[in-house]
Amino acid sequence: MTTPLILVLVAVAFSVTGEIFLKEGMNRVGVLALGSLPSQIPLMLRTWPLYAGFGSIAVGAIFWLGAISRAELSWAYPLLATGYILMLVFSALVLGEHITPTRWIGTALIVLGVILVCGSWRR
Repeated sequence: MTTPLILVLVAVAFSVTGEIFLKEGMNRVGVLALGSLPSQIPLMLRTWPLYAGFGSIAVGAIFWLGAISRAELSWAYPLLATGYILMLVFSALVLGEHITPTRWIGTALIVLGVILVCGSWRR
């Protein structure tokens, strides 16, 4: 039987992957603005990372549903914060974003919170 923790982590991994794809797609499209939306929609429809991003997020949602069908929401939902950790790392590695020391410290606090919540789960 698959544990809720594994399902949450897989859901988070797909969601983070999806967000990276969405960001890459929007880097190709440019800044989205209400005035330029009519001209940007055709470009967005031709930008494959946007499809990959939405698809990955949808798959993550299916794993999330599996997780919350097995565990208390008050336990599972805080574990979504692991996405912050992964997003920080992948934003730096994949997108080349500069991560400030303040963001690293904040992420370390999130890690501590996730560890505390994860340890509180009861079957």
